[in-house]
Parts: sequence; C-alpha cells; structure tokens
Amino acid sequence: MQAFFTLLSKIEKDQFSPFYLLSGTESYYIDAVVASLTSKVVEEVSRDFDYSVFFGKEANAIEIIETAKRYPMMARYNVVVVKEAQQLPPSALDQLALYASKPTNQSIVILCYMHKAFEKRKKLYKAVEKSGEILTVKPLYDNQIPQWIREHSNSLQLNLTPTAVELLSSYVGANLSRLSSELKKLKLVVKENETVDEEAIEKYVGISKSFNSFGLQKAIGLRNFSLAFQIVQYLIRNQKAHPLVLTLSSLHSYFQKLLLLKGVDNPKNAAATIGVSPYFFKEYESAANRLTMRQITSAMSNIFEADLKSKGIGSVNAGAGEILETLLLQLFTL
Repeated sequence: MQAFFTLLSKIEKDQFSPFYLLSGTESYYIDAVVASLTSKVVEEVSRDFDYSVFFGKEANAIEIIETAKRYPMMARYNVVVVKEAQQLPPSALDQLALYASKPTNQSIVILCYMHKAFEKRKKLYKAVEKSGEILTVKPLYDNQIPQWIREHSNSLQLNLTPTAVELLSSYVGANLSRLSSELKKLKLVVKENETVDEEAIEKYVGISKSFNSFGLQKAIGLRNFSLAFQIVQYLIRNQKAHPLVLTLSSLHSYFQKLLLLKGVDNPKNAAATIGVSPYFFKEYESAANRLTMRQITSAMSNIFEADLKSKGIGSVNAGAGEILETLLLQLFTL
C-alpha cells in the first residue's frame, strides 16, 4: 500500500502532523504507524509526562481534548493515542472534529479506528483531511501476499528463496502481523548474508517443506493422488499447526489463480497478473492446461462447501479429517 509507505517515509523524515486518523480492517498497518510515531517522538525519560493512551470504550472526548491541548513538559511533543476509537460515541467524534479543525501544534493525536473504514462524510474526517494525515487500510489480496513478504524481507535485509516466500505465504496467509513476526524471528536466527530457503523455514518457522498447504496444492495440480493423500494425512494429524480453515483458504486461492490464468490474454504478464513468482509460474500454467474452466469452478465450489461444513453448516458431526479427505476425493474426480 503506497499511502502506508509514504506516511512512514514522512515520519522517518520527522515530518509530523498534529492529528492522525488511522482506520480500516488491517490492524498491522495501523499498529505499524503508531509504533513508528511513538519510537520517533516519545522519549523514554518523558513517557510518564508527555504520552497518554485512551481507549474508546472508556474515553471521554473532553478529557482527550484537554490532554491534547496540554503543552509537553519534557519532550518535543505531547503524544495522545486513542485506541479502539470505533467505540467512541458519535458526539465524541464531533467534539474531536472541532479540536482537529484547530489542533495544537505541540501535540500529536493518533486516532486508531479499528475493523472498518472511517466514513468520509463525517466531520472529523473532513477536519483531519485539512489539518493532519488520514490512512485507510484494508487486507491484502491473496495474490499480493508474496510481494509483501519479499518487500518486507528486503527491508530487514533478508534474502528469501522463491520457495521460502511461497511457503510463508501459503502457511501464514494474509495475517501481516504474524508474517512480520516470523520474518523478524528469521532475522534473529539466520547468519548475515545467509539465504533463507525451505530448510530454514522448516527449521525456524516450523513449516514442513514437503507436507504443507503449498505442497498439497502442487500435488493436486500435478494430479498426484498418492502424494496429496499423504500430505492430507499429515495435515490432519497436525491440525494445531495446520488449521483446516487455512488449508481451505490456500486451496481456494490456488484454484482462483488457475481461473485467472485461464483468462489471461498476454502470457508475458501472466505471472504478475495472478500474483505468483515467475519461478513457480510453469507449475500453475501446467495445472491450468490440465483443467477446464468448468473443473476449476467445480473445485472452488467443493472447497466452499467444505468450508461451510467446517463451520457446521450442511453437515452433521463431520470432523476436519473427514471434510479434508472428502474434498480431496472430489478434487481428483472433477
């Protein structure tokens, strides 16, 4: 997300605004901006005097505003963070809009409005638009996750092989906080200039380089039932590390990419269009050539039905193992 990186760049250059309105359904970006601001502005020696945190469910708008109007005692700025701001009543947001229209330059107010986008029609949005910074964030699409991993790895000076990137993408999914945590863990344990391959992922992250969701989709694409069945049995035995919901999500994403590939007109841009590394593109291309569009859409329908069963809809006492084994048979009899 370009707006996110632009905002981080401004913070890094000490280009601060008096009011930040952060909202959306991807908490990672909001948490990252708050962490970046506090690390740059909040000094440990003055933390007790010039740094305040409020929570929307308990906060009072007048108290927030009075705190924001207070001049810093020891630091450059008086920092006020309002977490879970979506729990503030509309009247409180209107009061904050009045403050945001003429904010105190010696203070930095960070409003974290979680789980949904802040409405542009609101008075607060319009006020902050003129006087501060607004960031609205949403989760990445599945095909954007590998690129995010590569970019984040580069920022940490980690060199991941394409297979390592795909393993993390398939195993963790769009949980950016978890992905960031796993990459930081790798940074701590791998040697400088060491390439992180599937062996390192298996050792330090705990993902089997062979028996995982990524390996399952590859086996299905190759129509290798024996290998796919072995992987399914492994996933069933290790459900804590490989929850059914993540396995189904990975398979749905896989067939979705195959469906997209069927409609690609320009082969040169095909890998980028479906969001996979050119390193793996041949595997997807071969699988797409083996399956018709009808088979691919049937597979996605079967996965959707399996997901409903996992939630207790349309099935009686079906365990994760039974659901996954049934789905595997369906995918091999398309």
